[in-house]
Amino acid sequence: MIRRLFLPLLAAALFCAPFALPAQAGPAKAALAPSCDAAAFKVILDVGHTPEIPGAISARGATEYDFNLRLARVIESRLNDAGFARTSVLLANGPAIPSLVRRVAQANAMAADLLISVHHDSVPQGFKLKWEFSGRQHEYSDRFKGHSIFVSSENADYRNSLVFGRLLGAGLKERGLQYTPHYTEAFMGGKRRQLVDAETGVYRFDQLLILKTTRMPAVLLEAGSIINRDEELVMASRERQLLIAEAVTAAVDRFCAQKPGRTQRASTQR
Repeated sequence: MIRRLFLPLLAAALFCAPFALPAQAGPAKAALAPSCDAAAFKVILDVGHTPEIPGAISARGATEYDFNLRLARVIESRLNDAGFARTSVLLANGPAIPSLVRRVAQANAMAADLLISVHHDSVPQGFKLKWEFSGRQHEYSDRFKGHSIFVSSENADYRNSLVFGRLLGAGLKERGLQYTPHYTEAFMGGKRRQLVDAETGVYRFDQLLILKTTRMPAVLLEAGSIINRDEELVMASRERQLLIAEAVTAAVDRFCAQKPGRTQRASTQR
């Protein structure tokens, strides 16, 4: 009797009760990816050398300082276009060492997030040959070409200097540019450097003042060899300057997004 009463009641209860489906897990919430707060990120573009002590002389007699300044201005423009409005170009006048000391002091006083020193390369005197251009004798060496990137292990933030150096080297490589490996060779003598990243062309230059004594991540970019007759023409072209500026800007943006601190925020964009 109990069984006869229980079964109809159980059936009625099952029929009337709302049918509960298994809980469906919603899509997992994606972790917020860091992105760069470009407006808060401060970049210093240090223009290597001075008008009075202009650095290397190109195969056609132009000064490295002029190459450095022109490239720095193009990089500055691209960074500004990308939202890095706090970018500053650092210039100096006068003799080499005093002007360099002043630039370092200025850079440290500016409390920047990153310093990039812009240079163009030459070769040791023993590799140079003579040629005539526009009726004048000049020196050249077509033996080497390509860019190189330097960091100092004595920099206050060597780890992040190396991080940015690798990002910059990768950006140049992505755009089809190659670094020069000749700094690893014994024939470079006192200018021989340790290659710390063979994929991206980052070298150590520990005693270089602009890298060693600045209190923010710092790299020195030798953008190309102006003592090489073919590469000098390429480095003077607007196309190459823009290509390098794009690589620098992309590296700055990636570095800004990765670097912990006030310039990093969570992105809500999908």
